[in-house]
Amino acid sequence: MKNICDWSKCNKIGMYKAPVEKDNSKKFRLLCLEHIKEFNKSWNYFADMNNEEIENFVKSDLTWHKPTKSFGSSENFFRILWLNALDDKTGIFKNSDFRRFEKSNLTVKDKEAFKILGLKSDTNWSDIQKKFKILVKKYHPDKNRGSKKFEDILKKITLAYSQLRASMNK
Repeated sequence: MKNICDWSKCNKIGMYKAPVEKDNSKKFRLLCLEHIKEFNKSWNYFADMNNEEIENFVKSDLTWHKPTKSFGSSENFFRILWLNALDDKTGIFKNSDFRRFEKSNLTVKDKEAFKILGLKSDTNWSDIQKKFKILVKKYHPDKNRGSKKFEDILKKITLAYSQLRASMNK
């Protein structure tokens, strides 16, 4: 059964969703192509917001409208993330032995970082960067339906990369 356009006095087929309420994407009405174009011309999400509310919305949009926490200094932030990564609640690294590396000039954190990235301890910086980009694309939550599991994996990968970058810049 075909849906009829929800526009007043229109009998065309309604195939396009138009929101009924600004903040409720589950409530919509179906419009034909002509009327969805008309609807879109007049739709303004920010119509009843003042400049400050619009600015706050845009800033919040940068973090997907989720609250953020301040960890103080970036050094403290990475320390906290690193400790969380080592906790490995997702179990992705449960069968790994971080202490297998034979290079004596690497710290334990460096060795763990190479292992998390799936690289040998003698990998050059260019290859580390390439692998990091591949892993970010693979585990990014946007590519994985916003999964918390992939978000946690991505945090570990980012921390490992940051650890190696910091070590190589010393």
